[in-house]
Amino acid sequence: MYPGNTFDPADASWLAHRYEPVRDQLLYRYVPRELHQNGPFLTDELIGKQPEHVLDRETALAAARGHAAPLHFIFHSAFCASTMLVRALDLPGAAMGLSEPVLLNDVTGIRRRGERTGPDLARLLDHAMALLARPWSPGESVIVKPSNILCGLQRPMLALRPDSRAILLHAPLRTFLASVARKGLWCRLWARELLEGLLHDGLVELGFQPADYFRQSDLQVAAVGWLAQQRQFALLTQHFPDRVRSLDSEALMADPARVTSAAAAWFGLPAERFSNHAALTRHSKSGQPFSTGDRAEEQAAAIAAHGDEIDKVHAWAVVLAERSGIPMALPYPLLR
Repeated sequence: MYPGNTFDPADASWLAHRYEPVRDQLLYRYVPRELHQNGPFLTDELIGKQPEHVLDRETALAAARGHAAPLHFIFHSAFCASTMLVRALDLPGAAMGLSEPVLLNDVTGIRRRGERTGPDLARLLDHAMALLARPWSPGESVIVKPSNILCGLQRPMLALRPDSRAILLHAPLRTFLASVARKGLWCRLWARELLEGLLHDGLVELGFQPADYFRQSDLQVAAVGWLAQQRQFALLTQHFPDRVRSLDSEALMADPARVTSAAAAWFGLPAERFSNHAALTRHSKSGQPFSTGDRAEEQAAAIAAHGDEIDKVHAWAVVLAERSGIPMALPYPLLR
């Protein structure tokens, strides 16, 4: 329920949604807890008509200081049930899950445009995390699942938050390729947009020249994007071995209740309270009932329609991974 004209920047229901760098201002939108469950991501499509308020950054930070909750992350490389997992970690009294807050995307855009660099960029990233870490109620943690366009900021985020932990969630490459193929033209275009961003961030080190990508198929481009993200995850396990755990979507979907409990325990939450969350039985995008069997059927249909292309690109990518020292399976798994 909207609380009249009352705006409280210490109240996490007022989401720090966007950052405007010229005026150095934050745009807040009123997003009560129940609204988070109505859509996959915290985009304007979900919250764009909610009441808003604008506040300068220093005032916003002053209001957030002293109200920080424990902050943890789910870093993901797409099509791996990450939205389901962050939804399943939303439990009043224990934790709140934030799915792809746009504020962090704004920081990525500012970095890519060169508007902030070095300490100024680090300060802005630190402030964005502080604003997202406002607790919903006493004793709750905040679990943020950033968009995967933040791949280049994952290491700085953990460096700036030495008490934070992360889960590195990914789909196996074949599953990832099947998802791109199944979702059609828009997703093949998304794969090219993803690679464009990864190239801009300097995260693709596979020995290709820029013109080479024009000669690659859509699924090859998707595989390059997957490999670049997998390489970043592997580096995170090297830099933060005590603070990150890896997880693949097949393990998650094989036993969602067990994995969610393990994820809760990793984030310091009461694991026994998370094993029967309703989010584990709903499609994360549509909200309709959904099971592991439904996901398997989708994957089987994609393989039946595009299996030859998927097999060829997968074999090609495995060779690239071997030559580049990128592990297909990450160390430090969440499930032992």
